[in-house]
Amino acid sequence: MIDGVKTKNLRVIPDERGRLMEILRNDDELFIKFGQVYMTTTYPGVVKAWHKHKIQSDNVCCVHGMIKLGLYDSRQDSPTHGEVNQFTIGVHNPMLVQIPPGVQHGWMCVSEEEAVIVNIPTEVYNYKSPDEYRLHPHQNEIPYDWERKDG
Repeated sequence: MIDGVKTKNLRVIPDERGRLMEILRNDDELFIKFGQVYMTTTYPGVVKAWHKHKIQSDNVCCVHGMIKLGLYDSRQDSPTHGEVNQFTIGVHNPMLVQIPPGVQHGWMCVSEEEAVIVNIPTEVYNYKSPDEYRLHPHQNEIPYDWERKDG
């Protein structure tokens, strides 16, 4: 696992009215601080990658559909520099993935329906000076292939 990346398996609590799933609590061991909560979607087969932050940590959870979440440790001083992690998360594997600053990340929707992702970053989005550093999704130095692995 990339240094500083943490995961939390999420528990779904169903009853006759529907279901409930807690994503992140301020008494969780991996809770850092609250910045904001936002929702984003990704259409089937679309890759949203790569980007990193210098200040914020992200707390990513897919609440509808499924995504393949890729992480790459681009931090020169990290003991796991150059490592890649992949998580397949969503309705069939409810999980929260905490991504520390400096770790490149992105995802691809691998379900047949649109994926809905909730992110709980530790900082609010700064419209005038965003903490966003992007790379092309396919043409970069990251040793990761977004293609589906058939077989």
